[in-house]
Amino acid sequence: MKLSPSLLSADFGRLAEEIRAVEPVSAYIHFDVMDGHFVPNLTFGPPVVNALRRYTSLPFDIHLMIEHPARYAPRFKVGPEDVITFHVEAGDPSEEAIRVIRGLGCRVGISLRPRTPLSAIEPYLDRVSWVLVMSVEPGFGGQKFMPEALERIRELREMIGGREITIAVDGGIKPGNVRAVVEAGAEVIVAGSAIFGVDDPRAAAEELIRAAHAR
Repeated sequence: MKLSPSLLSADFGRLAEEIRAVEPVSAYIHFDVMDGHFVPNLTFGPPVVNALRRYTSLPFDIHLMIEHPARYAPRFKVGPEDVITFHVEAGDPSEEAIRVIRGLGCRVGISLRPRTPLSAIEPYLDRVSWVLVMSVEPGFGGQKFMPEALERIRELREMIGGREITIAVDGGIKPGNVRAVVEAGAEVIVAGSAIFGVDDPRAAAEELIRAAHAR
């Protein structure tokens, strides 16, 4: 299991320090980019994400919860190890979003809301390298994990078959349920409120990792 701490729950006034705190135990840094249209919330955009590059060598896991991912994805500075994820329900055609993101030279991810059937992303699995399963409704941090996501993860794993696609899961994951999420097939865990907003984010991240591998 690899950890991608979500800065949605971090102190927005201390983002560089928050990244440094969790960097030693993380594989990615997760950015929830929201436009106030696709989801009813506003967060940070390309200027903030790009400015934080200088503070870490970790790959960026950029989750676009926006109506027009093809229009705005090129504004992010990305490299081969980064991933930009768009939603299949977004206003831009998925084929266009995939083409634009791939042209940036980074990994292409696709995501879907909890109640969108997995069949909606199946036509694109040969053209992406990352699927983000939402285990809460996208838009706000601190929500409760939807247990039905476990079956969706298992179904997705079967659907992927032998393709080299990373399964990431985002929403309400804490030490009490992370083991079940990993056993279902998740390879990357996105967690925000379980890590940030406490005195020692690194210790909270380490606790989550231990819980994921507990027997």
